Amino acid sequence: MEYIYSALVLYAAGKDITDDSVAAVLSAAGVEPDAAKIKALTASLEGVDIADAIASASVVAAAPAASAAPAAAAEEAVEEEEEEEEEVSEEEAAAGLSALFG
Repeated sequence: MEYIYSALVLYAAGKDITDDSVAAVLSAAGVEPDAAKIKALTASLEGVDIADAIASASVVAAAPAASAAPAAAAEEAVEEEEEEEEEVSEEEAAAGLSALFG
C-alpha cells in the first residue's frame, strides 16, 4: 500500500510519478524502497488518468456504505444473543460448580 500511497502523494503534489520520485517519497517515510515494486507501479500507471481512477473509485466505495444498515442490524442481533447467553442464573452457576467438585 505504501507504494500506491507514494504515487498518490506525488499526484496530489503535482509531481511526475517516476521511479526516482516514488523511491524518494518512500525513503522519506522510512520505508526501504524495493526497485522491482516501484518499476511495477510506475509501469502500471503509464497511460492511466489518476483523476478518473480516483473518481470511479469514489463511486464504487459509496455503494457498500448503503449496505451498512443491514450489517448493523445483524450485529445487534448477535450482541443480543450474546447477552442472553451471559444471563445465567446463580442456581445454574452453582450447579455447574458443584459438578466440578463432585
